[in-house]
Amino acid sequence: QGQLVESGGGLVQTGGSLRLSCAGSGRTFITSAMGWFRQAPGKERDFVAAINWSGYVTDYADGVKGRFTISRNSAKEMVYLQMNDLLPEDTAVYYCAARGYNGDTDTSASGYDYWGQGTQVTVSS
Repeated sequence: QGQLVESGGGLVQTGGSLRLSCAGSGRTFITSAMGWFRQAPGKERDFVAAINWSGYVTDYADGVKGRFTISRNSAKEMVYLQMNDLLPEDTAVYYCAARGYNGDTDTSASGYDYWGQGTQVTVSS
């Protein structure tokens, strides 16, 4: 059974930065595409960013392009989301996800098999 654990969330002012981390355990995620999603209160879980198994292919939601960067260190079973120029609308619970044995990115939550518990990101205006 694979597990994902997020960390790095918190409270930050508009224009600030945060770096989220996701640690995998229980099985290897080296061949898995990884993604970040977020869910604000009363809203659906939305795609934020994804990275393929090799780390050479990334995908971003339009609203975070140029501000967020996803990366991975497969040797350490870690995935990161660097978030810069944060805005109040970025406030949400952020979830790390893995695609099982599929190494290609996917923007749909239904394409992911493993999920973390989430970490809260709050951006004050």
